[in-house]
Amino acid sequence: MSTLPRSFEQPLERFYEYLRSERELSLHTQQNYKRQLTCIAEQLLELGVENWQQVDAGWVRQIASKGMRNGLKASSLAMRLSALRSFFDYLVHQQVLPANPAKGVAAPRKARPLPKNLDVDEMNQLLEVNDDDPLAIRDRAMMELMYGAGLRLSELVNLNVRDINLSKGDLRVIGKGDKERVVPFAGLACEWVGNWLKVRANIAHADENGLFVSKLGQRISNRNVQKRMAEWGQKQAVSSHINPHKLRHSFATHMLESSGDLRAVQELLGHANLTTTQIYTHLDFQHLAKVYDAAHPRAKRR
Repeated sequence: MSTLPRSFEQPLERFYEYLRSERELSLHTQQNYKRQLTCIAEQLLELGVENWQQVDAGWVRQIASKGMRNGLKASSLAMRLSALRSFFDYLVHQQVLPANPAKGVAAPRKARPLPKNLDVDEMNQLLEVNDDDPLAIRDRAMMELMYGAGLRLSELVNLNVRDINLSKGDLRVIGKGDKERVVPFAGLACEWVGNWLKVRANIAHADENGLFVSKLGQRISNRNVQKRMAEWGQKQAVSSHINPHKLRHSFATHMLESSGDLRAVQELLGHANLTTTQIYTHLDFQHLAKVYDAAHPRAKRR
């Protein structure tokens, strides 16, 4: 039996009946709503709130803050606030409340899991593609370029032949927000793009501008690139699943570990904000401490 007072319980019971009869939600979903709303009601009672009409945005924020302090995951807190918003929408529709006080209160963003990067040995293992088939040459050129220049998948696919300057070792990229940047690339990336350009004309349609094309002679698609890279990961016996973003992530991590130059890596990746680069590269604290100890003039012992 519920220990909630009638001022809390009656509106909830009417809402549960509405979920059952009108919205026809599954029993599992109904139970989730009931669990979340009961928890919220108990917390509001502890805070001295006597009924639902007293709840304003400030009380809702307190509920969210309490959930965070209690270690509630972002996804669980989002579910709790979603249940509360649905309940208050119902009360507004029933003219019990003039407005929904939970409408403007957002749950914290879920932490986006970052893809694991490949270490240098795994990257070398992946890129040791020695096959004279034109499509294999194309695939190695794509992988070398993604890892060598830190490109996004869309940037790679949208490259045109005229965007590449092999003699200067740079390429023109249109990134997010249609922002243009010039990215250096050298060494094996430059060599294998050159190898691909020698055989590209045998596959590409005469009027095709795309740098990388499919076996049908047209600009290669995002999906085709993803599929081919996953296949090469299996062929080269790399332990983890290979996708284009993992190559970009590995570029960022390896560049930052080697240089310690966050600003330069930000420019190379085409990030508008430095905070994005900091999240993206996940340098461990030990490496940061070594950089600090080696670089800061007051960190060295006399």
